[in-house]
Amino acid sequence: MSAVTSIGWPSQQAQSGPGRFAPPSPASSPMVQLLDENGARANDPDFNPLTQPGQATSLLRDMARIRRFDTEATALQRKGQLSLWAPLLGQEAIQVGVRAALGPADHVFPSHREHGLALLMGLSVERIMAIFKGAEMGDWDAERLRFHHYNMVIGAHTLHGVGYAMGQARDAAADPMADTGVSVIFHGDGAISEGDVNEAFVFAAAYQAPAVFICVNNQWAISEPVDLQSRVPLYQRAWGFGIPSVRVDGNDVLAMQAVTNWALARARAGQGPTFIEAYTYRMGAHTTSDDPTKYRESDEPEQWRSKDPISRTQAWLRASGAWDDAQQARLDQDTEAFGAQVRAAVDRIEMPQLVDVFDRVYANPTADLLAQRARVAQEVGR
Repeated sequence: MSAVTSIGWPSQQAQSGPGRFAPPSPASSPMVQLLDENGARANDPDFNPLTQPGQATSLLRDMARIRRFDTEATALQRKGQLSLWAPLLGQEAIQVGVRAALGPADHVFPSHREHGLALLMGLSVERIMAIFKGAEMGDWDAERLRFHHYNMVIGAHTLHGVGYAMGQARDAAADPMADTGVSVIFHGDGAISEGDVNEAFVFAAAYQAPAVFICVNNQWAISEPVDLQSRVPLYQRAWGFGIPSVRVDGNDVLAMQAVTNWALARARAGQGPTFIEAYTYRMGAHTTSDDPTKYRESDEPEQWRSKDPISRTQAWLRASGAWDDAQQARLDQDTEAFGAQVRAAVDRIEMPQLVDVFDRVYANPTADLLAQRARVAQEVGR
């Protein structure tokens, strides 16, 4: 047996071609960008904006509204009105860009930080905050909203999303004329090291499921930097499963919309899954129980502040003549009013009663379950 096959390392013999055993260079990671950090239009050989400046003002409004929601929820947690919050400051463009690309039958499988996308998909402020107040488990009608339940077990939901996508593929095969939709699955850079996520990649690739993975690479998995868990760019890891993958500027709402639209089109055409690495930065803490000053340099967030997704979109719209001071003033008023709505909403969240758990077991309760419910109600005085 040769040294190559016995120990798994290249032999000292001449290689058959230059670079055969050389890994891809992490330094050469092309990234899709349509708006640069200053808000100027950037050209990409494969993608163009799907939204003109006059129409893109709605994207800016959505990002501003989401940021205000996040700011208010963080403050509410600090005041003790929420038990916990997972901030999304700096990641607004990813969620708004993805939502702008979704079709009427597509389903979203979130992790635990997609609050903005939840709002845009129709979930109420109260229901989102109720999870972080400990008032509910987030069991809304996922089929109706097409926005599935928050996942606090890192990476576990990716298998659910791929399973749903496999079902969508079967529905499409049964009725080729129907729009059966695509499953869009969010996870973070830390989750890519979880076994469940890798298994999800295996199934998605093997069955060519209509799934789009959105990996939100915000550089930190709680206190661990991304380069500690991966020696190559994350999008290159998905290629290893046979999933076409691309890195996108996650602070560029136009790029996120264009690439997501392309990935969805691939899935609808029966070309299987796509992996999108949304390259961004977590400006705040992992959650409000975390202190990022303990593990990252103070100048790091400042370096990313100039890449802010809202500022660059404003700059582009102003340069295009689609945005002015009057419109900005109206937007500021709208977000201020929305902030007041968020503060009022937290007081409307009702804490659950013990007997409520019995209403969430079967669609049609059994006699035994009703008897147990009555007994518990008597014991707790309800």
